[in-house]
Amino acid sequence: MTVFPKGFLWGGAIAANQAEGAWQADGKGPSLVDVTEHGIGKSEHDDAVLPGKYYPNHEAIDFYHKYHEDLQAMSEMGFNCFRTSIAWSRLYPTGEETTPNEAGLRYYDDLFATMKKLGMEPVVTISHYETPLALHDKYGGWTDRHLIDLYERFCRTIFTRYGDVVHYWMTFNEMNNTHTIPYAAAAIDLTGDTDHRTQQIYQAEHNMYVANAKAVKSARELMPDAHMGIMLSLSQAAVYPATCAPEDVFGAMQMQRRTFISADVQLRGAYPAYAKRIFAEHHFELEMGPDDLQLIHDYPSEFLGFSYYRSSTYAAGTPLYGDTGGAVGKPNPYLKATDWGWQIDPLGLRWMCNLVQDRYNCPMFIVENGLGMKDTVSADGSIHDPARSDYLKAHVQAIGEAIKDGCNVMGYTWWGPIDIVSAGTGQMSKRYGFVYVDKDDEGHGTLARSKKDSFKTYRQIIATNGENVFTD
Repeated sequence: MTVFPKGFLWGGAIAANQAEGAWQADGKGPSLVDVTEHGIGKSEHDDAVLPGKYYPNHEAIDFYHKYHEDLQAMSEMGFNCFRTSIAWSRLYPTGEETTPNEAGLRYYDDLFATMKKLGMEPVVTISHYETPLALHDKYGGWTDRHLIDLYERFCRTIFTRYGDVVHYWMTFNEMNNTHTIPYAAAAIDLTGDTDHRTQQIYQAEHNMYVANAKAVKSARELMPDAHMGIMLSLSQAAVYPATCAPEDVFGAMQMQRRTFISADVQLRGAYPAYAKRIFAEHHFELEMGPDDLQLIHDYPSEFLGFSYYRSSTYAAGTPLYGDTGGAVGKPNPYLKATDWGWQIDPLGLRWMCNLVQDRYNCPMFIVENGLGMKDTVSADGSIHDPARSDYLKAHVQAIGEAIKDGCNVMGYTWWGPIDIVSAGTGQMSKRYGFVYVDKDDEGHGTLARSKKDSFKTYRQIIATNGENVFTD
């Protein structure tokens, strides 16, 4: 008996804004990331693109022009799926056009056709930190309900165009990161005192819940066989109490609730009871349309896609912040860390899978997990990265153990199977890929691709349907 089920989805994941480049090509408009210099995970951004300034995502790795070559490499690893996003401003440059940009539509026509030809199911994130910049500038992002209908138009466009070839969809990337990286996750700049900032966060999330429900409604109408999911960062929920002090234990649970409110609403179809206290203690009520709660109830999502990179700890009275990797508390003395200080915890991934199974009893899709590290190219051009291989095998084994536990895991896509621009820092030197891209943090390099040792590791895992991590 094998651990991983037949038909398990093995692949990798990128985001359009971190890979495609071609930021103005064929009529594309600017998105949030196009005015960030050091990664979209930070709140600092320019009001507009400044002449002569280097923005790493403007070219990224030029996946826009090199995707045939890159997808061929993914196929060589044995991928049967590939996750990417559709850049909203490539189809609707300002987000408010009534007719989509045909050149942008044709690009994704060929991208998805190439995936299918190579035996890969496209897994599409509809909005992956790529809100058109004009919607941030005009409306202040997702705190404004105007974005709901504009997003629905975007969804109906891509469902109509790609519904026959794309069967796996997720509406928003890491929506719960609105709490920690609000500019990226919800296109908002937080202002005012704590209560007002908290209100902005939950109002933006509410509007995105409504947009999610409208997307599910449209999907049922236009592509009834599609699988519609949400996507959250469960690194934000993988929070251990720093001690067995009751205050630490309860505080860790409250941190988890900050993440799971998004899943409670979108998978269960209603706000949880604890939400009322959060709103009351911060002295606000959500602005809602008369049909919002009914719409959310009637159109829940089917599966939970999630990212998992690390765990953290919570100590009462100690500030806890977050970034693109998840929550950051006191260092856990029992865990090792990456070059960027992200603590490595495969058992935490098994824990999150079990928590999702127990809480929601729904299919789950691990759509981001990976190790950002510094790579050294040897004189002969080889790249030896045993730490990445070890990380990969340990986390795949943890997923296998979760499946043995009874968790309904449908697939696994490694984050950044080819080196891309880091969302958190804007760096190329923070490398995740099994395929190396010759480019540095200042934008210099040939963009040539080369395989690392870990390329073979993942190929072997996929070829054995994950069994080799239990037998090696």
